[in-house]
Order: sequence, then structure tokens, then C-alpha cells
Amino acid sequence: MEIDEERFQVYLECLPDDLPDHLKDLEIKAKKNRIPIIRKDSQKLIKFMLRLKRPAHILEVGTATGFSSLIMAQYSPKKADIFTIEKDHERAEEAQENFNLYDKENKIRLEEGDAAEILERLAADPTKKKYYDFIFMDAAKGQYINFLPYIRVLLRGRGILITDNILQEGSLLDSRYMVPRRDRTIHARMREYVDALMKDKHMDTVLLSAGDGMTLSVRKG
Repeated sequence: MEIDEERFQVYLECLPDDLPDHLKDLEIKAKKNRIPIIRKDSQKLIKFMLRLKRPAHILEVGTATGFSSLIMAQYSPKKADIFTIEKDHERAEEAQENFNLYDKENKIRLEEGDAAEILERLAADPTKKKYYDFIFMDAAKGQYINFLPYIRVLLRGRGILITDNILQEGSLLDSRYMVPRRDRTIHARMREYVDALMKDKHMDTVLLSAGDGMTLSVRKG
């Protein structure tokens, strides 16, 4: 039997949630201001994987106002560190304010700037002191394919890569001719990204319907 996605989301909203009050407040504020944040089922998957993997070094591409960063800070090990990247100045400022208020363990470090440039710099670091065992991508969807070469370098063996908003409200499943002309470039790039993950010899990837679609990739070896 086919599951009604809308009914499923309503059911998820009714389930017990262990989010602390400050995160619930940030979630309500973001929804009120129409700022995209990770959905309930995406949150649950990330929390589950953090508890399973217990990563020491986390990289996030796309901070927005810091909601997902703070979720990762809440559910990752006490000594974990989180490096997050945000291009938009106003959102970066708001995120930093939220971190100052709620990141009690000082886990999170935010860098404002172009993600591709920052990732390229990190990947080119000759000391190679920093690899990440958990990477969460939730940034400019059309740029995922451009980020991937750097992500491959930065992801530790057996590390986890989670990419959000893969399905683009279901449009990824449509033929390019069914997609409005203005959206065809991002549609093509997202399909290219998913195909690249699926064909990558160094990663095992599954495509999930959680949230607006997510890929969960594990680097081999």
C-alpha cells in the first residue's frame, strides 16, 4: 500500500520529540519567518546517525540561521567540533548570535563565505590534519556537484555524508521536459550529483525519501 506523505508528516509531528526548548523555539521562529530548515524526519535521521557514528569532526555546508548546527551540537559527543559554512551575511550573523546563546560547549565554528572556495582551501591544505567523519550538505542545491570533489577529499574512511533536499519537492523524479525551463539547470545538476554518488567507487549511497529527499553515503575503507 502506498503511504500518503502528507499524513506521514502529520503523524511525525505528533510523535514525542526530545528537542530541547531552545531548539523548538528556533524551529518555530524559522517556520514563522519562512526560513527553510530541516524537516522532522530529516532531524530524526541526523540524530540517529550522530548517535550511531559518534563523530569527532563534523562539517556542515549551509548554516542558514544555525538550527541544524545546533541539533548536531546537541546530539554529537561532548568533545566533537563542528565547522559550518554560510554565504549569506544576514543569516550568518543570525546564526552566530544563536551559537553565542545556545552553543554552551563551544563546539561550533562558523565561517562566512563562498562554500566552494572554502572547501577547496580545506581540501588543498598540505598538512591534511583535518578530515571529517560526518558531513551534512544543505546549501545551494545546484552547487552540490561542484562541492563533491572537495567532499571526497575531506570525508574520512567510513565517514558519513548526508545531503538534504535531493528530491526538490519531487521534481527530480520528472523528465527535464516536465520541469519549468527556469528550473532545468538545477534539475540537471541535481541529477548529475545523485548519479555521481551512485557511481562513486569509494562510497556506498542510498537515496531516502526523508524530508525533501536525502542521500546517505558511507565512504568505504
